[in-house]
Amino acid sequence: MEGFFKLISHFQTQSEPAYCGLASLSMVLNALAIDPRRKWKGPWRWYDESMLDCCEPLEKVKAEGITFGKVVCLAQCAGAKVEAFRTNQSNIDDFRHRLIKCTSLGDCHLIASYHRKPFKQTGTGHFSPIGGYHAQSDMVLILDVARFKYPPHWVPLALLWQAMDTIDQATECPRGFMLISSHQKAPSLLYTLSCRDEGWLSIAKYLIDDVPMLLKSEDPKSVSQVLSLILKCLPASAGDFIKWVAEVRRQEEGGSTLTEEEKERLTLKEEILEQVRKTELFKYVTNILYLSTTNCNIGEKCSLPEIAANVCCQGAALLSEGLTPRTGIGCRGSCVTCLKADGDKPMTIVSGTVVSHGNKQDVDMLVPVSSATSWSSCCSTLDGCIVMHPASNDVLTVLLLALPASTWLAFEDENLRAEMQRLASNDNLPIALQEEVLHLRCQLHCLKRCKDKELDDDLNLPARVGVVV
Repeated sequence: MEGFFKLISHFQTQSEPAYCGLASLSMVLNALAIDPRRKWKGPWRWYDESMLDCCEPLEKVKAEGITFGKVVCLAQCAGAKVEAFRTNQSNIDDFRHRLIKCTSLGDCHLIASYHRKPFKQTGTGHFSPIGGYHAQSDMVLILDVARFKYPPHWVPLALLWQAMDTIDQATECPRGFMLISSHQKAPSLLYTLSCRDEGWLSIAKYLIDDVPMLLKSEDPKSVSQVLSLILKCLPASAGDFIKWVAEVRRQEEGGSTLTEEEKERLTLKEEILEQVRKTELFKYVTNILYLSTTNCNIGEKCSLPEIAANVCCQGAALLSEGLTPRTGIGCRGSCVTCLKADGDKPMTIVSGTVVSHGNKQDVDMLVPVSSATSWSSCCSTLDGCIVMHPASNDVLTVLLLALPASTWLAFEDENLRAEMQRLASNDNLPIALQEEVLHLRCQLHCLKRCKDKELDDDLNLPARVGVVV
């Protein structure tokens, strides 16, 4: 029961009858102290059910519940390490062994997906964290998140296995269990993928399926032609697909003062941005964007006020309940402030009043900045020396680096194939940038498989080669 006290201190009641999966995961993520990379309410960085919507819209979860595979996807998107097993991929002895190992540690928690009928309880499919194991009686403590129905209760392990070894009618797959722990460090500081807007599926399909076919059919002859082709055909919603992980806060929480923690995170993000800009691929991408006569498809604004308004609206979407898309959200009076404390490098705060459905909210976005050492598409400068991020060339470079290595096998020209593999290789990237890219690649495959309902058939998550997980 090493993890019991951490779990019990974060024990919560699901806020909707169908939110058992979200409540269980929220409880575990908080017990593991995994940073949600944004604030919940007030100054607190805290997971809540409303923040877990990247793999399934909350309204759909409220109406239909959530499948085992999508809870696995949610856990990974939140930055957790996940090992998931359906009962047909394990057995009762293996389950007992993993349960004992997990409950003997304080940094691993187990969520079970089971049917209530074997317990003679009302209801059907359910998720709950496991709070402990009693070896002498072979009993398991279920911390039922439906506390309006049942308090925490002990059940025989064999009976829990029987309850898990049932078929979920929504997927026609057996239920099971997942072991959730934290990575040694946050898997992503800068970029993450989002599927809160339905348009993300077209982007995922384009990147994974269409780009290799496009390159094979068009048969480009140079690196510039390859990148021009990919940019030209990039769907317009690409800017909404890859999200820039900025610091978001309400103005009344901290005013214009940056905390030491905020400064540290911004500094780390700036370092990774500089690493992106130093890659050879970034230089190619920047040149292609500069020479292109077409409008940017990344969906960026080109003037400083427009960038500020767009950034504030991103912040409002993150702070709004349910993390809804920016429908009906407008930003008024946005401004950019460049702060510099004694001995510190400049830090940028984008501030504005966001109006959403008649409600006003003052929002600050803490923006990583870097020296304008090279041309940047659709960007603006502050005092002639600062480039705001994300810029088109930053985003597109990272997307290209995150593509599967097999993408570049489409070329018949061996020299071009080798050159693209060299430019897009992660092998020689700095460790921090390499981890960002591999995390994006993992997310890209996971989210697409989740949307295609493949994750419910095969729970194996893509490996993050070269990164300790």
